[in-house]
Amino acid sequence: MASTTALFSSLSGLNVETRRLDVIGNNIANVNTTAFKGSRMFQANQNPRTFSLGSEPTAELGGSNPMQVGTGTMIASIQRDMGGGTLSPTGSPTDVAIDGAGFFVLRGGEDRFYSRAGAFTLNENNELVTVNGERVQGWGVNDSFEVQRGQVGDVTIELGSMTIAQATSTVRFDGVLDAGGNVAQQGSRTLLSGGDGLGLAAIGGAPLTPETTLVGLEDPLQRGTGAAMFAEGQTIQLGETNTVGDGEQVRGAEKGGRTLPVAQLAITAATTIADFMGFLSSALGIQQPIGQNAGVALDEAAGQIVVTGNPGEANSLAIETGDLVLLDETGQSTGRNPFAAQTTREADGESQRTPFFVYDSLGSLVLADLTMVMEQKTDAGTTWRYYVESDEAEGGTALTTGLIEFDTNGNLRQAEPVGVVLNRDATGAAQPLAFDLLFQGDGSRLQALDVGDGEASIAVDDQDGLPAGTLNAFGIGPDGIISGAFTNGLSRPIGQIALASFANDKGLSDAGNNLFRAGPNSGDAVITEPGGFGTGRTLGGQLEQSNIDLSREFIGLILAQTGYTANARVIRTTDELLQQLVVLGR
Repeated sequence: MASTTALFSSLSGLNVETRRLDVIGNNIANVNTTAFKGSRMFQANQNPRTFSLGSEPTAELGGSNPMQVGTGTMIASIQRDMGGGTLSPTGSPTDVAIDGAGFFVLRGGEDRFYSRAGAFTLNENNELVTVNGERVQGWGVNDSFEVQRGQVGDVTIELGSMTIAQATSTVRFDGVLDAGGNVAQQGSRTLLSGGDGLGLAAIGGAPLTPETTLVGLEDPLQRGTGAAMFAEGQTIQLGETNTVGDGEQVRGAEKGGRTLPVAQLAITAATTIADFMGFLSSALGIQQPIGQNAGVALDEAAGQIVVTGNPGEANSLAIETGDLVLLDETGQSTGRNPFAAQTTREADGESQRTPFFVYDSLGSLVLADLTMVMEQKTDAGTTWRYYVESDEAEGGTALTTGLIEFDTNGNLRQAEPVGVVLNRDATGAAQPLAFDLLFQGDGSRLQALDVGDGEASIAVDDQDGLPAGTLNAFGIGPDGIISGAFTNGLSRPIGQIALASFANDKGLSDAGNNLFRAGPNSGDAVITEPGGFGTGRTLGGQLEQSNIDLSREFIGLILAQTGYTANARVIRTTDELLQQLVVLGR
């Protein structure tokens, strides 16, 4: 008699092969889906009907095996193949592929997803997002551009809006000083007297000392009347600023041929001659190294203020009577030049001056000057004194001075950097601006040689500061670090992409749109940087392709078709037998 069991067994085979075709069809349909992970179906036989479990061998019989007839097949599992797909370059900086294990961490509203598809883009808020809008998760950087790993957040790449500057830390000089020149012996000397060259005197014939107040000086043009030379609220100004065309022009005292910046001293009841002399020393950039007769002093007997500059022709001061102007309480010129200036000596000595620039933390350009003056010649070589100044320094132009020595071959005896500190108070920049001057190293070298008829010169070989630049490009490295390229040439980390790993990534639940959710059997996500906890590396400008093997799928398709046809044949054969049974009963 034909068995209906065969019908149901073959029917289960048809159902299983149908599901196998569903799996294969889905795999083939997604053969070009970015980072798609194919699935495989596994079958198992259903519980059989048992007629006998068999018997053990005895002395008479050798035993028998079980007698069982299966009742068909069923789907044991459908497992996802999490193997990697081929990596394909795209050239787009927002595309990222994972070479190895791991998943991108994404945020969609309040939900967290995981994906292998790295086809990202930037939205209007410069956030890195998927094509469906889920936000890529990672870490940002602090003000020093150091990645701050902690709680993950949305990755932002501020193209066109993020700016960065780099403060100068080193300035390298190159060139040749003329060791054949003359040793500097003296600085320039200028005498400042009262108007029309008359000596200064205190009101009422009091002794003239540095502690005499300016309002206590007698007007030399009204000697004997007790009239004061200065009044409280007035201002002594060195230099003037005039508007010429669309710009401003500064005229005033000069140093080595360059015009010094305008400086002012407010006169109060307590302002002394010593205060004025300190003001002059700072405004003129006079540095007072030990052993040099440089500075501003009071000749009490002659009633004159003596201004002695630093040695070296490049330090020579040129002060004229019209360079010192008296302003009234409103800041307007009184039309009077309170001091008569007389230059009695010029500075001498071989010297070289070179201007250079540095950048502060805001990328602002700061101009400075380096002057080298030959101070000594011996059988061991030459000694030069450097003077560093800046018109943009707060509290005076002078910054630092010191000595460097050259041997008999004209080479530096030491290569230690010269530290310079420049006050940037009230500029908004980091305070202070500190940088080093290097005279030797990295291909640059300063020498002191007898150039003869040649020309001695020194110049800046390199400085590492940069003006403000805007983020205009970026790239993603193997460690997930997003490196930003700025228009000023700087490259800095601006973020890092996070990856997740799972104890059983095959246990993830497919959420569609190339997304996965954590499943009951996947384990919890471990969020880490690329390369950590078994995750792979990230490759910018590439995408992972589907891991579908079409040849394997086609073979599976043939097997599924064959299995379906065979099961259908069994059903048809069983049906024919049942029909014969019905005929016998007529």
